[in-house]
Amino acid sequence: MPTSNVMVSCRHIGRTFYSEGQKNRVLRDISLDVDAGDFVVLIGPSGCGKSTLLNLIAGFDQPSVGRVNVGGAAVTKPGPDKAMVFQDYALLPWLNARENVEIGLRLKGVDRKQRRQTATEVLQLVGLGEVTERPVYKLSGGMQQRVSIARALALRPNVLLMDEPFGALDAFQRAIMHRELVRIWTVTKATIIFVTHSLEEALILGRRVIAMVPGSTGMSGDLEIDLPRPRDVLSSEFIGYKRKLYDMLTGGASNEIAAFAD
Repeated sequence: MPTSNVMVSCRHIGRTFYSEGQKNRVLRDISLDVDAGDFVVLIGPSGCGKSTLLNLIAGFDQPSVGRVNVGGAAVTKPGPDKAMVFQDYALLPWLNARENVEIGLRLKGVDRKQRRQTATEVLQLVGLGEVTERPVYKLSGGMQQRVSIARALALRPNVLLMDEPFGALDAFQRAIMHRELVRIWTVTKATIIFVTHSLEEALILGRRVIAMVPGSTGMSGDLEIDLPRPRDVLSSEFIGYKRKLYDMLTGGASNEIAAFAD
C-alpha cells in the first residue's frame, strides 16, 4: 500500500485515563492506516475505545503514547481538516438549514457570498435542496442529521469522522441514511471513519471494517468487504461476512451476540 495514499496514520497509540487514583487503559498499542477516499468502520462493544480513537484522530484528545497524523501532519488540535458528525445533531434550532451549514464556514472567515453558495451546494448534495431555508426544528431526525453531515462536508475536510451518527434514528430512517451516506461517499470520494456497535450497519457501510475489543488486544480483526452496493443483508455472502466479523469480536463466544444486535 503506497504511503503517499495514506490519509490517516495511527502509530502505537495508547490512551490511559486516571480518575480518583484509578488507572483505566482504554487503548493499547493501536496502529492503523486509512487510505484517502476509503470508508472504514470501527466496531466494538462499549468500552473498547472506538470513540476514544476517533477523538484522538479529531484532535479533541491527545494520546498518552504514540502519534496520529492526518494528511501527513501531526494532529495536535481540532481543525476543519477533520470534521466530526455526532449522534447528537448539534444544530442551532432557531436557524434554518443553510444558516446551520454556514456556521463552520463563517468561523473560517469565508465571505458571505461564498458561504451561501457552498452551503446551498452541499445541502443539494445530501438531498435537502428544497428545504435550505426551513428552520431545522421543523425537519425530521433524518433530515437534521443530513444537515449535520452537510455542515461537515462544507468544510472540505481531509477526513470525515462519524461517531454513531444514526444511533438515535428508527430502523426505517437509519436504512434511508445508510443509502444516502453511501451515495454521498461515492460522489465526494471522502475519507470516512465511522464508529458503530452494529454488525449489520458496519457491513452495509464499510469497505473495510476494523473490530475492536476491550482489554490488552485492542484491535482483534481487520476485514475488507468485497460486496456490491447496495448490499443485500439477506444474501449468503453478507451473512458469511457477518459471521466472520462476529467471530473477530467474540472469539466464537455465541452467548455474546446480544452485545452487537441491532
